[in-house]
Amino acid sequence: MDVSLRDLRFFLVVAEELHLTRAAQRLFISQPGLSRQIHALELQVHAPLFDRRPNGLVLTAAGQALVEHARRVIQTWDETQRAVAEAESESSRTLVVALTISVGRGLLPAITTTFSQRRPGHRVNVRQVPLGGEAAAVLEGRADVALCWLPLPHDAPLHARVLVTEPRHIALPATHRLTAQAEVTMTDLLDEPFLALPESAGPVRDYWLATEERQGHPVRIGTVVHGPEEVIEALGRGIGVAFIAAGNAELFRRPEFTTRPVPNIPPGELAIVWRHQDSRPAVQEFVRCCSGAVSS
Repeated sequence: MDVSLRDLRFFLVVAEELHLTRAAQRLFISQPGLSRQIHALELQVHAPLFDRRPNGLVLTAAGQALVEHARRVIQTWDETQRAVAEAESESSRTLVVALTISVGRGLLPAITTTFSQRRPGHRVNVRQVPLGGEAAAVLEGRADVALCWLPLPHDAPLHARVLVTEPRHIALPATHRLTAQAEVTMTDLLDEPFLALPESAGPVRDYWLATEERQGHPVRIGTVVHGPEEVIEALGRGIGVAFIAAGNAELFRRPEFTTRPVPNIPPGELAIVWRHQDSRPAVQEFVRCCSGAVSS
């Protein structure tokens, strides 16, 4: 398998910081997750890239050689992306919106209709991304804006405007014992296996596991899921339970699972997200259309 650009970007940040914790903070991922990424890269290039020492890291000879070549590869790819993006923007003026699943509630059709009326020379391209990957798509330039559930990665250079606030319900396999209850408490759920977003989803992963509401009680992970169909399949197989926004519970109603309200936990917040300093008129107009869709 070829080394990915993402692997090289991660490696260069670690090479600059020479400290896994600081590098992970810059990349908005967990330190264990970054450590695994670097180890996987070392296996792919068949050489250790860092010497691990008590006060940090030191590049090996192989690591020093890779730095120079990785920078050239990343620079070439970034220049290529900019050239392609400029050509695409000039020819079709497309606004790319990242989302994981249909947001329902009539939001997206209302937003795109109004945007098309106000910006007749533009079109909206919806890009499906893995669960929890919406903010990353905007940060990495693969999308201009995203419709996603908060929270965002800590200190991410993104703006967010909340559009919808909804209770979090718990999705349970249809045969689960807790379906006999009209409501489910957080105490009921503490020892249940949960369906979890990948670690790369950052703080939004913890949010949908209700980590703060557990008061230090450890989370049991049933399995990691990357898309809504995986969630539905895992629920149907009884692998675990999952929090879901009340509106999505209605949107994705299936015989494989049922939902129950969970009182006394903070609601979910669906937001439109865009990059800091992205003052392009089309982006700002799309944000205004999002606000107008929920206020009308």
